[in-house]
Order: sequence, then structure tokens, then C-alpha cells
Amino acid sequence: MIKINGFQLENVKRIKAVEVHPNENGLTVVGGKNNQGKTSILDSIAWALGGDKFKPSQAARDGSAIPPFLHIELSNGLIVERKGKNSSLKVIDPNGNKGGQQLLNEFIETLALDLPKFMNASGKEKANILLKIIGVGDQLYELDRQEQDVYNRRHAIGQIADQKLKYAQEMQQYQGVPEEPVSITELIKQQQDILARNGENKRKRELADTYRAEVEKYTVIMAETKLKLDAAMENLRIAEKDAADLHDESTAELERSIADIESINIKVRANLDREKAFEDAEHYKNQYNDLTSQINDIRTKRTNLLNNTDLPLKGLSVSDGELLYNGHNWDNMSSSEQLRVSTAIVRKLNPNCGFVLIDKLEQMDIDTLNEFGAWLESENLQAIATRVSTGSECAIIIEDGYGRETPEPPTQKKWKAGEF
Repeated sequence: MIKINGFQLENVKRIKAVEVHPNENGLTVVGGKNNQGKTSILDSIAWALGGDKFKPSQAARDGSAIPPFLHIELSNGLIVERKGKNSSLKVIDPNGNKGGQQLLNEFIETLALDLPKFMNASGKEKANILLKIIGVGDQLYELDRQEQDVYNRRHAIGQIADQKLKYAQEMQQYQGVPEEPVSITELIKQQQDILARNGENKRKRELADTYRAEVEKYTVIMAETKLKLDAAMENLRIAEKDAADLHDESTAELERSIADIESINIKVRANLDREKAFEDAEHYKNQYNDLTSQINDIRTKRTNLLNNTDLPLKGLSVSDGELLYNGHNWDNMSSSEQLRVSTAIVRKLNPNCGFVLIDKLEQMDIDTLNEFGAWLESENLQAIATRVSTGSECAIIIEDGYGRETPEPPTQKKWKAGEF
């Protein structure tokens, strides 16, 4: 892992002459008031190591007749210099090998020189960088696609289920009606059977009347033979006996049923429709629950995928294409959390690059600054950072382009109100 052992800078932007030997691990704070040249130090290091794409638009210090001079010593023994009128690059290898920008690119991570580029990227861009590092981007995006697809289907099913249930609840229900529609054909058949039986009764009564007329006829006409009278009287006896126990059936109830059948069936069909509506609502509710289970399974797979991956920082994850830290989106992280996440991810992009440049650490209080420094040391990382301060937390103070060491080594200090 390559780090910066020391650097000398002259006549670059606001820098007149500065020499710094940063801590091997942890945080080295370059302090000073505004417009003294703190940021110029970081820009100079980025230019020296990152190439002309980091060259400041006005690299030479105003008023200086001497061109910029940049000298950086790296922990792998390389010496990187830019000097002369054209600020040409020279990389000196202690083993005698020649090298240029291509050699530096092998172990210098671009975002380590330009951390704001990562911090200012969109949430999806940050997530893409993380997924590129851990190598599960395609798998995670497929899970996200599956979840979105199932979520959309569940949303649609849920809306239908709600509509079906609301519709079923609003439908009128009738009491005291059959469960199935009444068949008018069956009622008419019953009516016709009764009418047929009553017709037969009528025929038998008419037959009895006929015989009765014959008896009366033969009685009046005494001239008829006794045989005919006896026969007629026997026929009368038999006919009267057949008709004596006959009772006509009423069709009034069937006639009323036939008259009311349509109104009854309207109520029956309404009840059946209401029952079907509740069945439909239950069907879509079950589909909704099944899709919810699918979503939970996909989320579990995503969690397991990330948990089984070597993440740059514990607590990092990706959800819906957005970078999360301890469950929070980027805009809900504190400044120190954003910085820690950025540093960890950028370090992972190129594990050979053991340092990162950080501008404007004044947003951190001393406790957070010390905590961040301790985390850097635990990660074997080197950070060179600027801060608007002249306090003892600074390793060097920049004044009017020159560097001076602080009178006492960096210690934790309690700040007084109004000191910033």
C-alpha cells in the first residue's frame, strides 16, 4: 500500500514554499486561515500524482518569476517531481527503472486525489461505484428489477382487491330468498299438472251429471224398461261414489309465485353477485399476500448477497439503486459519515493507494475529528486534509503561502464558544 512520505512545494497557486512530512497512518491536518494556501497544497499533490488533468488553470503563483516546483516522496521509494517552465513530470525509481504517469496510475486512485468528485456524485453513481468494487452489481440489479416488477404487480392487485371489497360491501343483500334463481318452467309445469288433475275431476263430475240426467229421464218416463232404469241407477251409484271423495287443488300460490318470480330472481341474483364479489376480493387479497412474500424473499436475497460480500465499510448497502449507510441515504448522513463512507469506498477502488486528500474538515468538531483520525489509523490509511484552524490539531499552519509547524504536537482540545 503506497503512501506519501513527504512533499515539497514551491510557487504553486498561493504556495510560496511548504515542506510537509505527513503521518504514515491517520490524519495529517493542514491548518490556516482563509486564502492562505491550504487548498493549494492538495491541488499541487493531485497535479503531481494525477497528471495534467489535475493541473490548475493558473498553476504558477502570481508574481513569481520562478516556475512551480513539486517534489513528492512515496513509501515505495518513488520520487515524483514536476519542475521547469513546462512543469514536466519526472518519476525517479530507486531501482533505476524509468517510469512516468503510466507507472503512477497503477497505484494512484483518481478519486483519492479528488474526493469531492465522489461525494458530489448522485446517489446512484455512488451505488454503482460500490457495486463495481464488490462485484455483485449485475446480481443486485437483477434482484432490484425483480422486486420492482413484483411490487408493481402487487400494487395493481392491491388496488383491484380494494375495489372488489368496496364494491361487495356496497351491494344490497336480500333475506328470505332462495340461494339459487327460481325456474319459471318448473312452476308452470306444476301448475299444468294441477290443472290437468282438476280437468279430470271436472270430466268425472260431468259424467255423473250425465248419468243423473238419464236417471231423471227414465224416472219421469215410466215407460222405460226396468232394466234400463236399474242400469242407470247402478251407473249413477258408481259415478257418485267416484266423485264423492274428489277435491280440487288451488293454483293460487303457484299463480302468485309465477307473478313474483322475476322480482324474486332479481334478489337471488343480487345475493349471488354479492357473494361472487366477496370471493373476487378474497382472491385478489391472496394474490397480494403472495406477491408480498415474493418481495420479502427478494429483499432477503439482496441482504444475504451484501452480507456475504467484502464491503469497504460495515453498514454499507445498496437499495433501489441508492447507496445506504446504516440504513440512511446520503443526504441523511452526517458530514463525518459521508466522509468516512467516501474514504472507505475510494480506498477500496485501488487497495494499492494508501492515502486520500480531503479538503475543508472544519465541519467536524474536535471529537469527531479525533474519531475520524482513529478510524483512519485502524484502517491503515493516510489522509492529508485541510481545515480552517490554527489550533493544535493541525500538523502544519499555512500563512501567506509558507508553512510553519504548530508549537505543540496535535492533542485533543476542548474548544471554547466563539473560537471558530
